[in-house]
Amino acid sequence: MRCRDCGRWVHPPRKACPSDGGDLVPEATSGKGTVFTFTINRHPYNPAVPLPYVIAIVELPEQEGLRCTTKIVNGAPDDVEIGMAVRVLFEQYGEIYVPVFEPDAG
Repeated sequence: MRCRDCGRWVHPPRKACPSDGGDLVPEATSGKGTVFTFTINRHPYNPAVPLPYVIAIVELPEQEGLRCTTKIVNGAPDDVEIGMAVRVLFEQYGEIYVPVFEPDAG
């Protein structure tokens, strides 16, 4: 979401901009990001989810501090590094599409 008035990006979504109370509207981002931090899960919390997998916080370049919690896919978990460039993909779960990120070599 992005503030119509001041242009600030807001995530997770809220009813109004925390900076100026302005209206928030959906706006697409570049789909790029960098790994801010991560952990590799090796514990079988859910037997349907193959191990290991990477849970990460990715920062988007549109604004300092604009971050989302996600999963890193399409790469070896041990190859993930803080500062690594990533790009968005979407995994479909029924009618819902969830953003995940993969390494971005280019």
